[in-house]
Amino acid sequence: MKTAQNYKKYFIIRVFIVFLCNFASHQKVGRIKIPVPNKSISKNKAKLIRSLQQKKQRDTLRLFVAEGPKVVEDLLKAFDVYDLVVESSCLEKWQSKVPAAVDIIEVSEEELRSLSFLQHPQEVLAVFKMPEYPEVRLDTSKLYVALDGVQDPGNMGTIIRIADWFGITAVFCSPDCADVWNPKVVQATMGSLAHVQVVKTNLIELLDNAEMDTFGTFLEGDNIYEMSLPNSGIIVMGNEGNGISKDVATHITKKISIPNFSISPFGSPDSLNVAVAMAVTCSEFRRSYNKKK
Repeated sequence: MKTAQNYKKYFIIRVFIVFLCNFASHQKVGRIKIPVPNKSISKNKAKLIRSLQQKKQRDTLRLFVAEGPKVVEDLLKAFDVYDLVVESSCLEKWQSKVPAAVDIIEVSEEELRSLSFLQHPQEVLAVFKMPEYPEVRLDTSKLYVALDGVQDPGNMGTIIRIADWFGITAVFCSPDCADVWNPKVVQATMGSLAHVQVVKTNLIELLDNAEMDTFGTFLEGDNIYEMSLPNSGIIVMGNEGNGISKDVATHITKKISIPNFSISPFGSPDSLNVAVAMAVTCSEFRRSYNKKK
């Protein structure tokens, strides 16, 4: 009798273990599927990721790279993720942040370093699909930014981040601006690409068709601190070395300048960094308008 009872208990336990194994193999917690990571990265996948450093490849594949927990987490809310490369020690954390269909690739710290475009990689690298943005229709009650030949990726990314900070949702770029999907630009935005739409366009056509004031920063413009500025319009920022081009300058309705307060007897700087000038200008637009309210 005891033998029969023991056999029955053994049979029940074995069935239960089989059930648990089958359950675990589906990687479910409640009704939420957890992505199953690949244990290594293939040579082809590594080659694809590295190729996205080149604009031609990004444009062809319609993919771009973002790195680090802050940037990747922010962009996950706005863009479709193609691949997620995660350091082994952080795997569990990232499994809960992406849909089950996403291909998670588990790598060592050394492998992540070999793939990364950063000097100091931080636990995660994501490949995102480029978005298909709808056409931007200018709202005459809003403030916009237009960039004329801004070519440094760090400046471009910082300007997008500044635009986000001051509530500007669209930035227009001339065709010769730095590529917004360049890894250096993406990193410099610190996730603000999730909130700001960046559009490459013909600036002259944009300014001509805009039914709002257009403001350009010039050395000989009106002192920005003495102006009453609106809460809407298009702020145009120029190239790092040459400023706003002559062709674009003729289509700007109001010239503004940030005065130089240097008191050095050995001379003063001849200009501000374009991203710094952008921050000062946007701040003054918002301050001036709020002062009138």
